[in-house]
Amino acid sequence: MWRGVFVHADGATMTQQQKKTVFEPWDEPNEQPIIQFKNVTKRFGSFTAIEDLTLDIYRKEFFALLGPSGCGKTTLMRMLAGFETPTEGSILLDNKDIAAVPPNKRAVNMMFQSYALFPHLTVFENIAFGLRRSNMPKADIPGRVEEMLRLTQLMPFAKRKPHQISGGQRQRVALARSLAKAPKLLLLDEPLGALDKKLRNDTQFELMDIQEKTGTTFVIVTHDQEEAMTVASRVAVMDQGRIVQVSTPDRIYESPNSVYVADFIGDINLIKGKAYHVAGEQSEIHWAEGQAPILATSATPCPDGADVTFAIRPEKVAISAERPEDMANAVSGKILDIAYLGNISTYHVELPSGDIVKAQATNTRRVARRRFTWEDEVWLSWTDTAGLILTT
Repeated sequence: MWRGVFVHADGATMTQQQKKTVFEPWDEPNEQPIIQFKNVTKRFGSFTAIEDLTLDIYRKEFFALLGPSGCGKTTLMRMLAGFETPTEGSILLDNKDIAAVPPNKRAVNMMFQSYALFPHLTVFENIAFGLRRSNMPKADIPGRVEEMLRLTQLMPFAKRKPHQISGGQRQRVALARSLAKAPKLLLLDEPLGALDKKLRNDTQFELMDIQEKTGTTFVIVTHDQEEAMTVASRVAVMDQGRIVQVSTPDRIYESPNSVYVADFIGDINLIKGKAYHVAGEQSEIHWAEGQAPILATSATPCPDGADVTFAIRPEKVAISAERPEDMANAVSGKILDIAYLGNISTYHVELPSGDIVKAQATNTRRVARRRFTWEDEVWLSWTDTAGLILTT
């Protein structure tokens, strides 16, 4: 199952068989969502945490709720789990309103950031704990636990206690315990927050693999953009109790629908100006006195004189010692700072207008042989299709 949209690097057309592997049930009119939020509002006294929210999540999705602290994503998850009830609106699971269903009766499990493992029980016993309090026949429990141990690659650690295994292994124990009762929906609240960066990156792919093997619908709450973009089939970006955009990770990154989403997801240059239509889909953005206008392409040209923001990712800005002849846009400036990130470097270039524009370049050469350093005069350039014109 492919996450998001599969695009060939050479631009070749996908075969019919390849198209069938694309996982996009939200674009299928006959697909029914497993979760439906219908005009949901949640208030705590005079504070509105969620405001008139409508959202569909589909079976087998790995869905991410992404946003800054206080945006409402955890409240949304707690309503799904049954720890909070909507003030207005309804939440449906498999077309059934679950408002009156208590948390322990829902076909939903929640995995917390702390993992909440029992320190005195072995890995095997931790996974078996919930099963022993369910209706599962006792004779079937060991087989189910072993199935979960194999799925999460924990068989060699079955007899160990939580303090005798690593943080990543404890995370997998909590995941195995959550999946043991085969819930329709698994909620993950910042599940990788306690892990170091390298282990977190490795565990993201393990989560994806386990989710695909079980076919369980996962909903993850995170403020980590990279985590959401890596694991999710779709991402919902939230702001102040509202969902501002829902789409696949590549579309969120390449085609944000607002300045807020563009600025929140990844690194980006934002330049304010006024747009004037040129011809066809092309517009000029007048942005600084004495600077040539930016030539940009938009499928929906703005009215002449409209206030807009031109958004362009640093990796789409080329940096060179001399002015390129074949680029639609080119500006000169001086390197003010350099962020060395190993595989790439981000150059912060100050323009004559005082604006700072970031450009990224891959570090294909050793440090001593790199072309640019601090205070160098350089040219930044990009095509007319490299950036976006945003009006909101």
